[in-house]
Amino acid sequence: MAAFEPVRFAALTDVGVKRSHNQDACSANPAPDEAAWRDHGHVFVVADGMGGHAVGEKASAKAVRDIPFLLTRYTRDGVAAGIRRSFAEANTGIYTIGQENPEFRGLGTTAVALVLRPEGAWVGHVGDSRAYRFRDGRAEQLTFDHSWVWEIARRQGVDPDELGDFKKNVIIRSLGPDPEVEVDVEGPHPVQPGDVYLLCSDGLTGVVTPDEVGAVATTLPADEAARLLVHLANLRGGPDNITVLIVRVGGGASDPETARKAAGPVGRLVAAWNKKVPLPYTALGGGGFLAALALAMHFGEIPGASVLFILAAVVILGGIAGLVAQLMKEEPEQEAPPPEEEGPRELHVYKTTACPITPEVAEKFAGLEAALVQAMKAQDVAADWGAHDKLAHAADAAKPKGDAEAVRARCKSLLFLAEAFHKARNKEESFRPSWTSPTRT
Repeated sequence: MAAFEPVRFAALTDVGVKRSHNQDACSANPAPDEAAWRDHGHVFVVADGMGGHAVGEKASAKAVRDIPFLLTRYTRDGVAAGIRRSFAEANTGIYTIGQENPEFRGLGTTAVALVLRPEGAWVGHVGDSRAYRFRDGRAEQLTFDHSWVWEIARRQGVDPDELGDFKKNVIIRSLGPDPEVEVDVEGPHPVQPGDVYLLCSDGLTGVVTPDEVGAVATTLPADEAARLLVHLANLRGGPDNITVLIVRVGGGASDPETARKAAGPVGRLVAAWNKKVPLPYTALGGGGFLAALALAMHFGEIPGASVLFILAAVVILGGIAGLVAQLMKEEPEQEAPPPEEEGPRELHVYKTTACPITPEVAEKFAGLEAALVQAMKAQDVAADWGAHDKLAHAADAAKPKGDAEAVRARCKSLLFLAEAFHKARNKEESFRPSWTSPTRT
């Protein structure tokens, strides 16, 4: 991040359909001013507790409370070292509770933290809760799942998805069970305006695919995106607690909806043109056209040719200046890291999934919406069908306006229905606490 600016974010946690207690927790701690941002940054944390409902809730709540607080103290000595120390101290606190209280044996939690600072984005994590970055139509997983299936896949050199359902719920690293813990620290990843980051528990990624998550997170405002993602997980059975935390990096308007409304029709048309033809080339072409027109006016002895020629020269010079600036443009310099972190750090993107915004994506969500309509009417679920019809018609009318607009409108229509269904759905109680197993219940 080149300069301090507030970030747009939304956080939502839900018990899901099949659990009686929510063992997930999350916290958002944006820096209130530039001094705090340069000191410890914007800090966001998601944790997924385990070990029985009272135990898991206690562990995850402590993790999301302690890690941001500890980071404000320890990042001054170096970001990577500060993240590790904060996670380690949180682990010690959770472990101590488990040792001092026999009823809390098995106390543990995953934890993933996103820290946005002047030099970029840092991620610290333990367990299988994930951090994603969405950029240029790609969903990039910035964390390695500390799970049995990912470890076996690493050893075999294959994609974890190729192993099917092979022990997916067994994690091999978490905060709390042991007196010491190994913490993975990733970063600093360069931050670009428009980047969207997402932290989540496996209650989301277990049932909603990265391409679906990317489409929702990048087209809807953060609060609406978080709600729709939670609803999608619940519509697909909600087998686990679900937590979603979305962070948008600014650079103009801070979310797609605000940008679209602020630009207006002319602004959107200009933006669409600039995507195809960069502004310096447009200026050169326009200046050339004006020069040709001025020349024609001169030979035709039409008044105003000299003024038009001067205007053409100004436009051409502006285009040349813009082209030179574009060619000489470099990545903004990052602040020097503290002495103990000098030297290049290897940046990892553990998995990349394409999530382009296309007509096919809009049709996919339209299919989900149609299935939901059918299910709700079959179950006689109450909804404001008149209001939904208006949203559905608006989604159909948005198709000629562009893929992003079509997906956004369709997601809003789907969200309206999903929230009506959520209010009426019945909970299926199937919670079975496990007090000793390191696997998530």
